[in-house]
Amino acid sequence: MTGWHAPGDLVVRYADGSLPETDAWSLEKHLETCAGCAARVSRAIRETAAGTVLSEVREAVLDAAPAPRSAHARPWPAAGAAPGAAPARAPRVAGARRWSSRAALPVGGPRLARALWAAGPAVRGAWLPAVLLVAAGAVALAYGTGFDGARPLLLAVAPVAPVAGVALSYGVHADPLHEIAAATPSGGLRLLLTRTAAVLAVSLPLLTLAGLLLPASGAPGAAAWLLPGLALTLATLALAGYVGCRAAAAVTGGGWLCAVLLPALAASDGAPATRLAEQLARCLDGAPAQGCWAGAAALCAALLAVRRTVYDRLEGLGARGEKR
Repeated sequence: MTGWHAPGDLVVRYADGSLPETDAWSLEKHLETCAGCAARVSRAIRETAAGTVLSEVREAVLDAAPAPRSAHARPWPAAGAAPGAAPARAPRVAGARRWSSRAALPVGGPRLARALWAAGPAVRGAWLPAVLLVAAGAVALAYGTGFDGARPLLLAVAPVAPVAGVALSYGVHADPLHEIAAATPSGGLRLLLTRTAAVLAVSLPLLTLAGLLLPASGAPGAAAWLLPGLALTLATLALAGYVGCRAAAAVTGGGWLCAVLLPALAASDGAPATRLAEQLARCLDGAPAQGCWAGAAALCAALLAVRRTVYDRLEGLGARGEKR
């Protein structure tokens, strides 16, 4: 329970259905851990016309239902019950709010389990073994075959790893419960950012450590790809609000690979590894290049904040691409 409590006007607007969906979801999330606000919201809903109708329906159902078989079972409080007897969770009445999969969880439930459930698709499936294969393959290529372009090659591929991880961890193609998860108060952008954080938490240290183990070979430092990787990931999230998650990942990741690999592959002197290191130095090395990447990351983060409501729609992002 936090020190913040829902103000009266917010409770009234939620009860009469005039509160925007995003604000309603935020309030519902707060009600999970604040019994006092839940009682106030429940009381306000019972005072509306819809609350009266539901109260009558509830009474009719309870009258027709058989007696509880368990001694611990108890019916819902009557419509005129005291505030202290109100249910801990506000009924889903106003505006036919989207169903929340958290409804079955008690107040103060296992937060760690919720976080692991939300981040689950980001750290399972084929993506995680692929990242491990890239890191181990680069080290094996450098020390097993003596290839001196292992670090440039790793730095070229590393920024695409979190982009691919985001694309493979969000949407109906990655999560069988995607539509239910996206409809909860923690769905939309919050769920997408949770899975993105899980992807970054795995890929950033793993690939950076692999880069530190590789010979420099004239390439930028092993950590030079971190800001570009973050910027490309945020750009993918920002673009996903327009074209969907997987299409955005294809645009940003494919654009980066084309920018760094094509000039090296087109080298006429027969030294693609050297040309790749030079191209990466232009894209990653120095304060001006890193400053541009930092500015791009900040701009994409600002765009995400401005358009955050777009990600609350179930037809957006990966789900939208699947339904076309």
